[in-house]
Amino acid sequence: MVKTIEGDFSAGSVKVALISSRFNGTIVDGLIVGAIDTLRRHGVPEANITLVKVPGAMELPLAAKKIAMKDEVDAIIALGAVIKGATSHFDYVAGQCAAGLSEVSLDHVIPVSFGVLTTDNLEQAIERSGTKAGNKGADAAMSALEMISLLRNI
Repeated sequence: MVKTIEGDFSAGSVKVALISSRFNGTIVDGLIVGAIDTLRRHGVPEANITLVKVPGAMELPLAAKKIAMKDEVDAIIALGAVIKGATSHFDYVAGQCAAGLSEVSLDHVIPVSFGVLTTDNLEQAIERSGTKAGNKGADAAMSALEMISLLRNI
């Protein structure tokens, strides 16, 4: 029989840091609400949730690294919205943000959940921040909870 190791969504006594970008704040605020609501529904007390706000998506990895270095949380959830415009700026910001957050996760062995929207237009971002396409902040929170549990089980 194959031994399978999986995580679940039980929070137990976990501490989570949310890092959110102020840029595209209307969109990101919806992601924050979705993430906090999901964490609360899964038993994480509000006292165990810290919200850190940074200027934009490029600043998310640095804040994540500083938080990870303190070793006080079980997971980090990065929330932001990078919306494609007429220039290549989108590609640089989205790519560097994703790479930086991944690096923090691997270097510090901590779940860093990617709740950063990378959309072609504002309508797609609105849809993914709590309307007809769900809430990617809530999805990122679920991923963080599952990874906390999984890493504890390995």
